[in-house]
Amino acid sequence: MSYSRFAIYYVPPEGPLATFGATWLGWDVLRGLEVPQFDLPGLDDITMTPRKYGFHGTLKPPFRLQTGHTVDDLASAASKMAAALAPATCDGLKLTPLGRFLALTPQGDMSQLQRVAETCVQELDAFRAPASEAELARRRKAGLNARQDALLTQWGYPYVFEEFKFHLTLTGRLPADILPVWVDNVQSCLPDLPTPFVVDQIALCGEREDGRFELLHRYTLAG
Repeated sequence: MSYSRFAIYYVPPEGPLATFGATWLGWDVLRGLEVPQFDLPGLDDITMTPRKYGFHGTLKPPFRLQTGHTVDDLASAASKMAAALAPATCDGLKLTPLGRFLALTPQGDMSQLQRVAETCVQELDAFRAPASEAELARRRKAGLNARQDALLTQWGYPYVFEEFKFHLTLTGRLPADILPVWVDNVQSCLPDLPTPFVVDQIALCGEREDGRFELLHRYTLAG
């Protein structure tokens, strides 16, 4: 299998939360296969955008591999980084409207989670091929502020470091009038959410030829 891009995600371990995420989106990133969704009218449509990525929280956003590096090189570096990186703990997870889409977001002190994400962005950046002019232009259409544009230029993505907000995406952009309905629908399907929420592992994921991401390796945070 060849992969066009790679990313470092938090992917929940096997269990109720991972099962919920796969069944909600219709894509199991752990196993790299489609699964039946919850029986909710319209669910297929509102999850079309996040489905390809699987249920995850981004730590280092998707990137193309820099010339001269291999997937094995990236995997080895991610493993070494994880071995030296301490886990992160927050109070828990909560269903949150982020603008017009829905996500699970961490609650409480985010500093440990911020540290994990910043380490992933920085320490693996040598493996990231520079963003193309087309990619930069597409990102800038979102109307970035000066700091976001500087981050985009340096790191290939505008929402890192102080602009980073960890979340596990559940929907695409929703019309305002149906947002409350989908809040209720998510709540009806959610398992008990973890308290505390602990990120003690990271996942190297790859984008397949069909555009969908799947898990390649997991690494325990052991620092």
